[in-house]
Amino acid sequence: MQTAYFAGGCFWCVEAIFQRINGVSRVESGYCNGHVESPTYQDICTGNSGHAEVVKIDFDESLVAFKQLLEVFFATHDSTTLNQQGNDKGTQYRSAVFYINTEQKKQANKFIEKMNDNVVTEVSELDVFYPAEGYHQNYFNNNPNQPYCNMLIAPKINEFFGKIS
Repeated sequence: MQTAYFAGGCFWCVEAIFQRINGVSRVESGYCNGHVESPTYQDICTGNSGHAEVVKIDFDESLVAFKQLLEVFFATHDSTTLNQQGNDKGTQYRSAVFYINTEQKKQANKFIEKMNDNVVTEVSELDVFYPAEGYHQNYFNNNPNQPYCNMLIAPKINEFFGKIS
């Protein structure tokens, strides 16, 4: 098993996509790389804690490679907007790959180079990961009829999986 950490805006959206990828065994929403110890969602929402909303992805590399996860990540969010995904604005919504080893760093940087675009995705070493509060975990699956889920997450899932099926 391997682990990857991606920040691509609201972690509910990112979590819902990666939960549906073959080879991913677990996705956990959380916060990373800020300066407030043990932050709460309220701390994150201020945009002053320095953390990113992130998902921790445990995956079986015999079924899905880190490069494939990068492909999914970049296909499902806007990597060209600084500190923003749609209506979600602030540094907590930045696009980032938080690597845990030199191979992940190398692959992420190489992937971004090949995109040859105006990518603003941060590639930084993971400092610390704090799991988000329980109600954030498995959010889309637990709240499919919530308006945010209906208007933003469900269409994103449908668009992406329609593209790869």
